[in-house]
Amino acid sequence: MPNIKSQVKRLKVTARQDDENTRIRTFVRNQIKKFNAAIEAKDVEKAKALLPETVSAIDKAKCIYHKNTISRKKAHVSKALSDLEASLKA
Repeated sequence: MPNIKSQVKRLKVTARQDDENTRIRTFVRNQIKKFNAAIEAKDVEKAKALLPETVSAIDKAKCIYHKNTISRKKAHVSKALSDLEASLKA
């Protein structure tokens, strides 16, 4: 444990920030899991409804993820939906 007041405060602030980042990261992962479950169930309507929510959740995590990671996650989600729609049309 640090002896200096400012270091004690930094530990508290860092712990609070870590908790918030974990909460946001978990929310994004759960949202992606819901979307992927709809894709695996081949439920196009549910996946279309979940797409904006999932993209919004990913966008809200800009403070946690790198911008390329955010872009990649959104691309994977939208590609999964378009692949599902194409497979059902064929």
